[in-house]
Amino acid sequence: MIPRQAESDDIHPVLADWSLDLRLVARLQSGEETAYEELVERFQQPVYSLVHRLIDDPSESSDVTQDVFLKVFRSIANFRGQSSLKTWIYRIAVNEAHNRRRWFGRHRRPEVGLEAQEEGSRSYLDSLSDPGRDPYDMALNEEWRQAIHRALAGLNPVFRSAVVLRDIEDLSYEEIADVLEVSLGTVKSRILRGREALRKALTEQMEPARGFEFNPQPVE
Repeated sequence: MIPRQAESDDIHPVLADWSLDLRLVARLQSGEETAYEELVERFQQPVYSLVHRLIDDPSESSDVTQDVFLKVFRSIANFRGQSSLKTWIYRIAVNEAHNRRRWFGRHRRPEVGLEAQEEGSRSYLDSLSDPGRDPYDMALNEEWRQAIHRALAGLNPVFRSAVVLRDIEDLSYEEIADVLEVSLGTVKSRILRGREALRKALTEQMEPARGFEFNPQPVE
């Protein structure tokens, strides 16, 4: 009789990843040294990239990344698997990046703001459609990528986080809601507003004569 293949071959990839995460967490909670090394090896670069896109300062990004992992190590005993390990770590990273931005906020240039002026009032963005491509599909060369980088750096941190998590990190709306601890509707609104802010900033940067076009993707 031919032996049956390992059960892991029959498990859906998402469930398999979740199972691996839970085993890694169990090892971390038991204080296994190699588990800490594995966690850092797996998440250090993604966390650094995420933080760098949120605060736009390489040296600060390195410091914040270290703070993220310190907090992860100190808090891992409280992890209960109510979200994936990735979204839990990303939630810590986003919060730490926001804390650092607030700390240095007085020394940074003004950010793009898109909120309505008065509570309960509607801004012009509330009636905007959101057709076309997302901000990163149009980055066909280095000049455009640099333009996006500059525009992204000017976004309100609330919108910037949502756009980065969706359009760069490729998280689902549900995962972003988990990371940011907000409703699904709020996630979609922030992505819409963030993409429109990028479109506006990029349009101002690029010369009309060069035929630049930017049409963000609709939020599903």
